Formats: sequence, structure tokens, C-alpha cells
Amino acid sequence: MQITNNNHPWPDEWGQKTSIMGIINLTPDSFSDGGDFDSIEKVLSQVKNFVSNGADVIDLGAQSTRPGAIEIGANNEIKRLIPYLKKIRSEYPNIIISIDTFNSKVAYEALSNGANWINDVTGGRRDEEILDVVSHFNCPYVITHSRGNSQSMNNLNSYDDLLINIFDSLENLTNKAISKNVNKDKIIWDPGIGFSKNTNQNIEILKNIDFFKNIQFPILIGASRKRFIGEILNETNPKDRDIGTLAISCLCSQLNVHIVRVHNVKINYQVLKVADQIYRKKN
Repeated sequence: MQITNNNHPWPDEWGQKTSIMGIINLTPDSFSDGGDFDSIEKVLSQVKNFVSNGADVIDLGAQSTRPGAIEIGANNEIKRLIPYLKKIRSEYPNIIISIDTFNSKVAYEALSNGANWINDVTGGRRDEEILDVVSHFNCPYVITHSRGNSQSMNNLNSYDDLLINIFDSLENLTNKAISKNVNKDKIIWDPGIGFSKNTNQNIEILKNIDFFKNIQFPILIGASRKRFIGEILNETNPKDRDIGTLAISCLCSQLNVHIVRVHNVKINYQVLKVADQIYRKKN
């Protein structure tokens, strides 16, 4: 995993394989790994694990976005995030680091201290100034479909037409970003699996991923260990949902999705190494 352009890097073979974004939550309350990475040593060990096992992007989050999570505010998010980010960048100067945030102040501090991407679960809805930050740094920007916030999202899953409503929202958010001079070529779409959607709606999105490729933005799918997988498998512990996650990663390979966001990098790398050989055509 080498950065060819430090200002706006892309993974090796971008679009020619299913790239992997490895999740590291620096939070005590994330749904799967909350509290697991509460020291520099643990975080660096996980980064080493991810890098050695095939991660293309490391996604750091210091604010949980699970349903019911309490927002800690931008200043506390910065205090939680930046020391880890600086240490990771110092130890791993060539990895691609994404920051999972919807706060413009956090995005600015992160990009000023070595981050490369911004992964915004609100797509600029919550803090429109994040678009100015992304434009200033000319970095990749993940625009995710969601509604409301962590407190309200579970009550906002009523749609007139699920796929069309999500597509229209992503298109509107994208147009807003472009109007703020965010580089169109740096935008990635995430249809927001698990954000203001129930199990059947998540499945409908996965069955129709091609619907979101009509506008030709790269697609990110973040389904790893989420509740709907647990409902299908009758697994209440998120860490017991990796097999279900692998099924979705295989689907993403088959449908030429650019990147999957996962907790267990090693097994997803292994399954995608095989799946990409079967499904993806090399240019």
C-alpha cells in the first residue's frame, strides 16, 4: 500500500480490485469494538495488523455513529483523535488514513495532521463547512446517505421509494459539495447500510448496488458486523457476524464495488483475494 500522491492518494489498483478500508474506532461506545483501542500501543498494534494483512485504507473514528450514541462535540473529538493520528502517521508515513467525522473542525485538524480522506456519514448535512475544508485540501470525500442523527435515525426509515430516495439524496449532497468546489473526481458514494434503514431495506440496497453506480462515482459499502447481519444470523454479538460480512464482501467483488469498510481485515482480504480472481476483470 503505497501513496503515489500525498495530497489525495488512492489505493493501489483502485477500481481493479475490491479495496479494503479497515475500521479503528477510538471510542468507548462503538457497537462492535468500542473500548478495544484505548491506548497508543493497542491502536498501533491494530494498524500493523491491518497493514500486514492487506488493508488499503485505515479509517479512524473518534465519535461513535451507532444508533443511540451521544455526541461528544468537535473539541472533545479532536482531543481524542489527533494524538493517535499523529502517532500513526509518524510510524506509518505511507499509509492512507481516512477520518470518520461529520465535524468541519475535526476534519480540518485531521487533514492538517496527516490524514488523507474524510469519511462523512452525513455527507455534509450536519456541518456544511466540512465541504469547504474538503475543497481546501482537495482530498477524497465519502458522502454517505443517512437521516437525522444517532438519536433519531432508527425512527427515520420510512421511504416513498427506498432506492430512488437514497439516490436523490446522494445526488443532492454531491451537487452541494461540487457547488462548494469539492473535486468531483474525489467523491465516493456510500448508500449508508444501517443508517436509517431496517434489515429488509439494507438487503434491498445490497440487491441493487448497481442502481447507485449509474452516476459513475466509486461506491463504498460499510456493512461490517451491523445489526441486520445479526438479525439474519441470530447473532447478538457483533464480533460473531464476520461470516455474514464476508458474504457481503463477496457480493461487492462480484458487483465491482470499489471499497468495503470492515472490522476484520485479514479474513476479508483473504476472501476478496479469491473472489476478485473469479469475478473481476483485469484491464
